[in-house]
Amino acid sequence: MKLKSVLVIIILSTFLASCSKPIGYFGKCPDAIIEWVDVLMIHGIKYEHHFPEPTDESSNLNVEKGKKIGEVLYKMADNACNNHKMKNGDAAFIEKGTAIYEVNGYPSSFLVLADNKVYVSHQNKKAKTAKELYPLKEYVQNIYIESTEDGRRLHTFSSSSRKEFIEAWDNLIVKDVDYTDEPIFLEIELKNGVTFRLIYSEKSNVFTIGVMGNEKIKEIIQKELQQS
Repeated sequence: MKLKSVLVIIILSTFLASCSKPIGYFGKCPDAIIEWVDVLMIHGIKYEHHFPEPTDESSNLNVEKGKKIGEVLYKMADNACNNHKMKNGDAAFIEKGTAIYEVNGYPSSFLVLADNKVYVSHQNKKAKTAKELYPLKEYVQNIYIESTEDGRRLHTFSSSSRKEFIEAWDNLIVKDVDYTDEPIFLEIELKNGVTFRLIYSEKSNVFTIGVMGNEKIKEIIQKELQQS
């Protein structure tokens, strides 16, 4: 093939590739419409804000702000590209400069407070056990089974099942997990009124946050499902 022909092909290829980008695109971010989850990251831990029902948020929360542990350095919404990898100081929707605080009475590896919202640990690569990720024993008020359709509370764990669940939880390990069946929604209510969802896969016996279940956990959840 002659050199001129090769040059023409290269030029055409470059032109066509550039046409695949939106008009006016010059490598700027954001480069796509991204539906961000309400997350932030600090001290190597990724946190997520859960959305309780309005009645819960207005009447049950009793959250006390602790000491400042950092601040938001970068707001991802309207700024980040779709291949952005979160780092410390990043937040999905919170403005740059917003302070991040501890929640009094709770370890900051579990809960933090920013922009008047509580964020719950979602990914902590240093955590090796479920207890290190979510230290439930001292903090849980209730456990509920939720509807997977609309998040309504369908059933409250018995006091004995709640205690057994928390005891079994401490012995579970954190690892990369796969799940294959329909999810079961468990809502954890803390003593300060904060709630968050655990998604459980019964067939795989895993929690989607990366926690492996055991036979005791499976037995407790099956028992409460039968009573719901």
